[in-house]
Amino acid sequence: MPLPALNTFAGNPLDRAGDQRNDPDWLAEQAANPDALAMVLWEGRPLLEEGPDGPRLAWLSMTHARDIVRDRELFLGLWKSAPVFAIEFEGAIDPQDGPVRGLGRFTEMREAAAILSGPEAAMAGTAKSLFDWRRRHGFCAACGQMSDNACGGWKRVCPACKTEHFPRVDPVTIMLPIYKGGPEPLCLLGRQAAWPAGQMSALAGFLEPGETIEEACAREIKEESGLTVTAVRYHSSQPWPFPSQLMIGLIAEVSDDQAAPDETELEAVAWLTRGEAADVLAGRHPTIKAPPPFAIAHTLLKAWVDGFEA
Repeated sequence: MPLPALNTFAGNPLDRAGDQRNDPDWLAEQAANPDALAMVLWEGRPLLEEGPDGPRLAWLSMTHARDIVRDRELFLGLWKSAPVFAIEFEGAIDPQDGPVRGLGRFTEMREAAAILSGPEAAMAGTAKSLFDWRRRHGFCAACGQMSDNACGGWKRVCPACKTEHFPRVDPVTIMLPIYKGGPEPLCLLGRQAAWPAGQMSALAGFLEPGETIEEACAREIKEESGLTVTAVRYHSSQPWPFPSQLMIGLIAEVSDDQAAPDETELEAVAWLTRGEAADVLAGRHPTIKAPPPFAIAHTLLKAWVDGFEA
């Protein structure tokens, strides 16, 4: 039974075939399977087509995909026993004007996340993260030689020193600070200067070496708002393919309500009651805009409005 997927980019329906993909002969058989499918990306943008229920991923047969792109493919997994691959175009020239003319339109991943079904967003996000990693890690970090693609795109191997390299995932704590010491509970949102006018979100930051999730949560809240964390509760996580992060969603109780933005990462903070937070989510708040529904920050805010506590 599949686990519930609370956040966009979670709930990938594919069997990743982690053992079988280590076998080059098995991968070749999958690519030659007449039922093999491939999604198409261009510089991280998935190709979407219009379906009967709205936009959806455009799928090509693997044979067609290999006719238009060579050496830019990866194996994503098995979908009801059918092999699923992804191919990617690189460069400034939009392939819509050439090899994929009439097959759909390439869509920025954030826009695609807002309109695709959960499973399709998860598959597209996985493909984007893997292609981004491959672009950034073409050379061996141990000896500097160019590395080779292996395991269907899930590993790179240095032909010189034999070092194996695997896709990196950067863990990030993302948390909603909660204060319970006043007349009614409050949650804290923060705002970065680069965001659209009025938009606020949960606080977040990367884990550092030698740090637990709880310690990273407390450090980031202290650094960004000056608040001291007294309790932390895990809510859910989200793969975030920009380029390849794992957002670890938390609700964190703090000792007081004397928050102050650090003015480096945050330019402003705001305390909200549950009613005010509900207005933010519903688009009724006069000045504050919610994080987008496909972001885990939106999930955390809604969870707290619905009664989830630290």
